[in-house]
Amino acid sequence: MRSDPMQSGGPLGDSAGRDYSRKLQRFNTFAEPELREAIASLKLRPGMRVLDAGCGTGEALRWLSETVEPGGFAVGTDLSAPHLSACAQGRKNSLVFQADLSRLPLHAASLDLIWCVNTIHHLPDPLTALQALSSLLHAGGRIALGQSSFLPDMYFAWDSRLERLTNEAVRRYYRERYGLQEQDLKAVRATVGLMRNAGLRHVKARTFIIERIFPVSADTEAYLLEAIFRGTWGERLRPFLSSEDYAELSRLCDPQHADYALRREDFHFMQSFTLVVGARGD
Repeated sequence: MRSDPMQSGGPLGDSAGRDYSRKLQRFNTFAEPELREAIASLKLRPGMRVLDAGCGTGEALRWLSETVEPGGFAVGTDLSAPHLSACAQGRKNSLVFQADLSRLPLHAASLDLIWCVNTIHHLPDPLTALQALSSLLHAGGRIALGQSSFLPDMYFAWDSRLERLTNEAVRRYYRERYGLQEQDLKAVRATVGLMRNAGLRHVKARTFIIERIFPVSADTEAYLLEAIFRGTWGERLRPFLSSEDYAELSRLCDPQHADYALRREDFHFMQSFTLVVGARGD
């Protein structure tokens, strides 16, 4: 089934055609142990009915399905057609559909749990979308909002100055490209308040730390090299760093260079993943 999705919207310009499926797949593979731990903390049972709202490429949808089978089901929805295509390829038997999360074609009070990760703050009106999602839960049903990087990522255990300059350069890039101020980028930290403002009860939060040190696995290297070193940093940061600092950052991100960060014995990476869970009242 298919609704009429928005063509564009949200602070980062998400649309039905936007495609960052490769980055999603890299992240989910990289962070699989911690994401599975987060799902396990929800204590789902066979027979439950679950929605993955913003299912992306479907890795978490598969893990959710495993926890509620037999007898239950997990269905996924996303705005991006390319993401849903990748999801369907990986999950031949899954029900996935394209929709705007604030106007889902599902029955009210029909779900036990909604899993929504790195999605709600991409929407033009997170509170309205969250209220719409919560209406799909039966009384006592829960919504779990997951968000990466409540805490600042740490990449340079050996050079706090370059770490600080790089993180500031990323913020300056987002300000120029999307017109976002630092308070906009940090709005994800207000998820507890967002849940309470939406009328959800028994709100709890737990943060999982994704931590990797040298030597890193192939999955960790693939994610950090492609999604962070090249996708988040790379050429886009050149205008926001001095030529010397950009050259140093480039050496650290270059697998062909002797200074490549992921082969340093002092390499230490941490990224937080926060799960905020609330229940629908009677």
